[in-house]
Amino acid sequence: MTNLFARIAALLLCALPAFATESFTAPRVSAVPGGVITFKLAGTPDNPPTVSFTGRPVMVVRQADQWLAILGIGLSVEPGDYHVDVKQSGGGEQQVPFVVKPKEYRVQELKVDPGKVNLSPENEARVKSEGAKVRVALDAFTPGAPATLRLSQPVPGVRQDSFGKRRVFNGESRNPHSGMDIGAPTGTPVKAPLAGRVVDVGSYFLNGNNVVIDHGLGLATMYCHLSKINVEVGQELKRGDVLGEVGATGRVTGPHLHWGVSLNGAMVDPALFLPPLPPKKKPAPNVPASKAPAN
Repeated sequence: MTNLFARIAALLLCALPAFATESFTAPRVSAVPGGVITFKLAGTPDNPPTVSFTGRPVMVVRQADQWLAILGIGLSVEPGDYHVDVKQSGGGEQQVPFVVKPKEYRVQELKVDPGKVNLSPENEARVKSEGAKVRVALDAFTPGAPATLRLSQPVPGVRQDSFGKRRVFNGESRNPHSGMDIGAPTGTPVKAPLAGRVVDVGSYFLNGNNVVIDHGLGLATMYCHLSKINVEVGQELKRGDVLGEVGATGRVTGPHLHWGVSLNGAMVDPALFLPPLPPKKKPAPNVPASKAPAN
């Protein structure tokens, strides 16, 4: 009889509809330029509030018994006092204040092909046009909340502390670095860190071979300098699907993945969306010979 019940239970489990097994996890909060801040909001389960920041819509998701607004803060945002505008479905409106704290990012000096720094008029026009095209893809706010904001690292390798660094190419200062560089050999598969739809594919002057994925409600991810692209615009991807391979195309000093994360149109630190790295092990203290354990 016990075996019969076990078989019936197994059949019932197989007959259940498939739901996402991952629970929603918000990114870590860091209220600085390039960071993320969250707001807990009231509201009934079927009526989410509408939230905006400087006129842009902000992601709102259901978490447990409340609504959670998740705001990306652009690197160009000055430290100071700000607010988000909240409209409840019943008509109530309020401003929720928050403070952006200062953060000093380091400077990184790089040597690259001079033609990638001092651009000709033709290349200047190309960079401007390509940047506008990518910006449209990153700025989209499409329906459908992501199942979680805990992302997977797209490639194995060391996460370089490159986000936010002011880049100096051949002695000339440029905009801060808006993504995470992950060192990996050419040809290493790059995998989607979360389900989404491919919204831009191109071969660009600065970004090289480039892919942008839309994950819904203002979350998008970008993959630059690929040696190979395996996807096309409109393709739906699952977490772990291979979208391309690591390369050294565009303005680079060697093979790596430049990974960008955009939230409500703001490039934010991808590390906030990844599981935290384990703490580094402290070196063992020197033990005096007289107290060393015996063999």
